[in-house]
Amino acid sequence: MVTPFLPGDSLLFAAGSIAANSDSNLNIQLLFLILIIASILGNKINYLIGRFIGPRVFIAKQSWLLNKNHLEKAHRFYEKHGGKTIVFARFIPIIRTFAPFVAGIGYMSLRLFTFYNIISALLWIGGLLGAGYFLGSQPFVKAHFNTILYGIVILSILPPVLTLSLQKVRR
Repeated sequence: MVTPFLPGDSLLFAAGSIAANSDSNLNIQLLFLILIIASILGNKINYLIGRFIGPRVFIAKQSWLLNKNHLEKAHRFYEKHGGKTIVFARFIPIIRTFAPFVAGIGYMSLRLFTFYNIISALLWIGGLLGAGYFLGSQPFVKAHFNTILYGIVILSILPPVLTLSLQKVRR
């Protein structure tokens, strides 16, 4: 919740690319393990904060933003779409920060959240760190490293930008 703006996708790719170079001291297996643990724990803490704080905030005040109906809608949404939301949110900057928090507020089952949290961490970190590791030593990637990182950032923010654009067009 504190740093939703950090560019996780490009950093994972960059870390994998750096680990792929022979002059690097980064061990890809250790890096993978540490990042998986950090990712899972970060989302779990975010979920638990939402679960602990969220309902108390909704009880304390009634307003448009803190409407009890929103809490009930979040609960129904996470009952129906919670798993895929946690997995897909991992790949979308800013959304990945708030999805676990909202899952906690919406009382998504802790067991289900934990399962999808682990799956999403493995897919996200494994995919981007692995892609960086396997592509990082390629001459083309080395020559165009900055451009590739910018491309990853653009691809990461594309889904929410397109969604917002389509919503404006429909209105």
